[in-house]
Amino acid sequence: MFLVDSHCHLNLLDLTPDEGDLNSVITRAQKNGIHYLLNVCVNLADFPAVLKTAQAYPCVGASVGLHPNEESENIDEAALIKLAQPEKVIAIGETGLDYYRSTGDVEWQRERFRTHIRAAKAVQKPLIIHTREAKQDTIRIMQEEGVDQVGGVMHCFSEDLDTANQALDMGFYISFSGIITFKNAVMTQEVAKLIPLDRMLVETDAPYLAPIPHRGKPNEPAYVRHTAEFIAALRHITIDELAEQTTQNFFRLFKGAVRTYA
Repeated sequence: MFLVDSHCHLNLLDLTPDEGDLNSVITRAQKNGIHYLLNVCVNLADFPAVLKTAQAYPCVGASVGLHPNEESENIDEAALIKLAQPEKVIAIGETGLDYYRSTGDVEWQRERFRTHIRAAKAVQKPLIIHTREAKQDTIRIMQEEGVDQVGGVMHCFSEDLDTANQALDMGFYISFSGIITFKNAVMTQEVAKLIPLDRMLVETDAPYLAPIPHRGKPNEPAYVRHTAEFIAALRHITIDELAEQTTQNFFRLFKGAVRTYA
């Protein structure tokens, strides 16, 4: 079995001595069938470390971008294009809109989202999009900026089917995190049942959002297997079928990712 953790934050893991180091994290992931990880950037200060981690491990890719809640930093299109040049940078993001944590005038979020989309189109690398309590503006800006020219993924998806379908219509993939295993995630579970399997990804968003049976504990890439098993059961398919398809989906979308495991 070959699974991909399509979205994690390896450089944000706060590992205890019992949990070991990053080598231990990757070894545990591989023992659970997870053989590629996308290490996602959330701020510019951490980008050198994110890239260094990806360059140190053949099975790890990197992204570059500013999370929508990172208000203290900003970047222009030219600078983002320059940072996206290394071969190991396979995506732009995470970017998007988050009205849950940021209040007041958030026009800066919308403008920065547009900057990321334009940079992604310039370098022809897919987008990693975060949206929380901002689905209408997120979809509107995606449409206005022509994201269908580059594609990407709606990461940690927890919106309704209509939002998913609008993203799918623009060539996007839908990624599910450990949230889907939570009892109150009924809407997300319905979306996972209904979207095309060939447009689905799975992720941890580690160290956040650990799936059941690890809910409430720090998350890590090995746990994406629980999310995949849960979705497979929802769709009445085998874990092997879901793993094979979501892995194919990942490497189809992220063309810069190099599969290192047969």
